[in-house]
Amino acid sequence: MSGDGCATLHDVAPDAALAALEQHRGLLLLDLDETLYFRNSTEDFLDSVQPGTLALLLLRMLDLIKPWRWTGGETTRDVWRVRVILAAFPWARRTWAARVGALAESHGNHGLLDALRGRTIAPVIATIGFGPIVEPLLAAMGLGDSRIISARLSTFSDRRRGKLELVLDALGADSVRGSMVVTDSIDDLPLLNACGYPIRTLWPGARYVPALGRIYVPGQYLTQIKRPGERYIVRGILQEDYAFWVLSSIALAAVPALHALGLLFLLISFWSVYECGYVDNDRIAAAYEAKPKLTEAFSKRVVATPAVQPWLWSLASGAIAIALLRWPGAMTPIDGLSWIAVLLATHLWFRLYNRLDKSSRVWMYAGLQLARSAAFVALVPISVVGATAIGAHVLARWMPYYLYRFGGNDWPDVPLYLVRLLFLLILSAVSIASQGIAPFWNLTALGLLAWTLLRARHELKSVFQSAQRLDRLTQEDPT
Repeated sequence: MSGDGCATLHDVAPDAALAALEQHRGLLLLDLDETLYFRNSTEDFLDSVQPGTLALLLLRMLDLIKPWRWTGGETTRDVWRVRVILAAFPWARRTWAARVGALAESHGNHGLLDALRGRTIAPVIATIGFGPIVEPLLAAMGLGDSRIISARLSTFSDRRRGKLELVLDALGADSVRGSMVVTDSIDDLPLLNACGYPIRTLWPGARYVPALGRIYVPGQYLTQIKRPGERYIVRGILQEDYAFWVLSSIALAAVPALHALGLLFLLISFWSVYECGYVDNDRIAAAYEAKPKLTEAFSKRVVATPAVQPWLWSLASGAIAIALLRWPGAMTPIDGLSWIAVLLATHLWFRLYNRLDKSSRVWMYAGLQLARSAAFVALVPISVVGATAIGAHVLARWMPYYLYRFGGNDWPDVPLYLVRLLFLLILSAVSIASQGIAPFWNLTALGLLAWTLLRARHELKSVFQSAQRLDRLTQEDPT
């Protein structure tokens, strides 16, 4: 459980909480995470898994799929995360057991623990953390003899029901009414309201630290800092850029399945470098802009942003991509050099963009969108209709930014997918007029048009529903 800044009637200062606890002689219920233990036990357990990079990739895949949507929502997320990690890394419990001693020493609430030593009745630890995780940690903190009420990994219901129901099942309503509860979390308000002596305290040393934050993998900064909660990798990259990469080139591929897989690795290679531009953009904004537009997560979350590792990921992913794209042939040095040149050009363009004034950025932004949309062309041939679709994609992405910079302070509410469809039809019409219909009479053109229509369907429907003929509009009464 994590504390927050919301005030309640039960809030007291840490010193007052310790004094009240020492005077209370009845049943004492203590929260664990960010109360007895200044960190989050589940996150620290996940952080202990080795190898950390593989564990982080697995957790990020879970975040993309979000299977907790079908088991009760965000409250059951940790059940999925811990179960999957234990299944994939069966040695994780041994690693955790070896680590809890040092964690208890470093992050235990020693002021609270010292106050507990004078009590004749051991406290009850009530947490929605998981038994196999919290039990060895509490033992390392000297509370192995205390009764522990925790969530089970074998069911989702404990997390759905919440701490109050777990405590009531274990102790009964009468015991809870006479107890003192000490916690940090606003989520424990039902339990605080049900007990006789409620205390909510935010401890100065408590801090929520996400698991594996020290480890770099591509996409971390994008999804957690730049665009948190937007599922941008799926909606903004896979369903947008990657879809156009595949649809505009797959008809010319020798082995379509390997071609699509190769483009996926090429996408990882590109975004490993492109994401560095977002990191640089935020840092420049924070340092030089009077009113930087940064997400709340920029100042609150810590994500690994090393200088070298993104390039290592990019080069490794790019090599795999080229091997797949060239199969059954062999990759050549010119392939690697061409792709490295694209990466370097994109990186330098983004850094220059970040350092220019906002009016000048408008024109450079088109170059960034061109890189996102067409970088793969350095290695993969595309047809005329593919080039037309990519051009429409670039223009549709650039236009809202142009309106944003010259039209106001907020990002405009532009029907992006409908605008892209319009650009695709216009550019196609011009190309057909100059080259004839033959280049556009094929499955590639049909696939690109179908995908563009599919993405624009809601905006297109809205336009048709709101359209009205002027001669049928109700006239206002002149009187």
